[in-house]
Amino acid sequence: MQRQLTRRHILGMAALQTAAALGFTRIGLQSARAAEPAAVEFAPAVVVGSGYGGAVAALRLGRAGIRTLVLEMGRLWNTPGPDGKVFCSTLSPDRRSMWFRTRTEAPLATFLWLDVVNRDISPYPGVLDRVHFDAMSVYVGRGVGGGSLVNGGMAVTPRPDYFAEQFPAVDVDEMYGTYFPRARAMLGVNSVDPDWFESTEWYRFTRTSRQAAANAGLKTAFVPNVYDFGYMEKEAAGTAARSALAGEVIYGNNHGKRSLDKTYLAAALGTGNVTVHTQERVRSVSRAADGTYVLTADLVDDTGAVTGTRQYGCTYLFLAGGSLGTSELLVRARDTGTLPDLNAEVGAGWGPNGNTMLGRANHVWDTVGANQATMPVMGIDDWSNAGNPVFAEIAPLPMGFEHWVSLYLAITKNPERAAFTYDTAAGAVRLGWTAEQSAVSVGMARKLFDRINAANATIYRYDLFGTPSKVFADDFTYHPLGGCVLGRATDDYGRVKGYSRLYVTDGSLVPGNIGVNPFVTITALAERTMARVLAEDTAP
Repeated sequence: MQRQLTRRHILGMAALQTAAALGFTRIGLQSARAAEPAAVEFAPAVVVGSGYGGAVAALRLGRAGIRTLVLEMGRLWNTPGPDGKVFCSTLSPDRRSMWFRTRTEAPLATFLWLDVVNRDISPYPGVLDRVHFDAMSVYVGRGVGGGSLVNGGMAVTPRPDYFAEQFPAVDVDEMYGTYFPRARAMLGVNSVDPDWFESTEWYRFTRTSRQAAANAGLKTAFVPNVYDFGYMEKEAAGTAARSALAGEVIYGNNHGKRSLDKTYLAAALGTGNVTVHTQERVRSVSRAADGTYVLTADLVDDTGAVTGTRQYGCTYLFLAGGSLGTSELLVRARDTGTLPDLNAEVGAGWGPNGNTMLGRANHVWDTVGANQATMPVMGIDDWSNAGNPVFAEIAPLPMGFEHWVSLYLAITKNPERAAFTYDTAAGAVRLGWTAEQSAVSVGMARKLFDRINAANATIYRYDLFGTPSKVFADDFTYHPLGGCVLGRATDDYGRVKGYSRLYVTDGSLVPGNIGVNPFVTITALAERTMARVLAEDTAP
């Protein structure tokens, strides 16, 4: 699908490029024309976070003529490093890879039980973070564009019946008739050409897994993506610089990917009403006597040091820091008394979207290919199995040589949920997820893949996750959901209960599980929220 860029969209992209070139931490049309502007102390609207929900809020506010400030704790990823590239590759990570780490923490810990996957790095505000809790860690993107910078781009719309089950108060026809199409159009969703898919060496790994699933009587389905497949075909033909065909994905893509800085955020900046501040981490929110909101943000430099703080005031506050960021801010605000009227549902309803990763060992004649595209295009769809609903993304493992490994990220219908709580003594927010809750996802994934192994006379790989006996990686998620669930902590449009003009537009609205990769759902729900808010709450 070819997207038509408007003049304002192009202006927004130019603002991003100019800000990066000059090292600005404030991005807008003004900074693109002249010197960096003075700090904004008050804005009618403030958006915390520049991921999917924040990008939607910024664009719709900007188009409505409302001056809006976006606060992002990560940096703007638009400046080439010493190698001439903005992002580093998966196989050769450097300091750009991870958020203030001395060593990378990739999902695969080992290969043949050897510590050859991760690398020592210098601390830096890298693009990927892995946030650790007691029994679960969460991958999140750090930068202008949030998770869109580091995900696999699978732009999947959930089944209408399961969406209705998770959101009983939301008009399903309106979502699938208006807001999902609107989200997909703005995100630049497209699909791989089936004929090219069948013939290219770059998706041999997918075709091998498809056949293994078919041998077990299981269905597979193509899934769309925000990576430009026309560009990918040029990569394969040698007429374009490689990105998805050069092992780039979890630490960012240098080409081809329609991340939010190229779609929603560029369009938002192009309105002239939106400014983005980078490397500012919001740590507290309160309400002033006049009903406006006050936010305190720490300024973080490239060493991780806090170099100062700023305070911002606003009339309308949109929280879009992701499931972790928004939940942490609100739980802290409620339990420290800065927003005491938040209800008990704040912090509740969290889940990892049933995520479990695993690998299978193929026969030597079932090759997966030395060359693998990093953008998944197919999943094993057994969600209609009432006794064991699973959707398993056929994931790449691009190591540059034939390894006969089929890798999967399974999404299970795990009903377990956890809550965030505030630890007063430590001054920290904790997540109550347990290993026993993860075991539910493992059991469901095992039932599906035991069938596949039995039908193909294959076995699991035991060498990928750091422990000889560990087959299923159930202690991390790419899909954190919940913590401020729609209709519970908020009304049915993301308005936070107990406070006026306070909104949530991110994945914390989703009650722990949506059955597929969640970012299209998050984007569509944010579009729905912004349409209602702009029609009812900001009208003169």
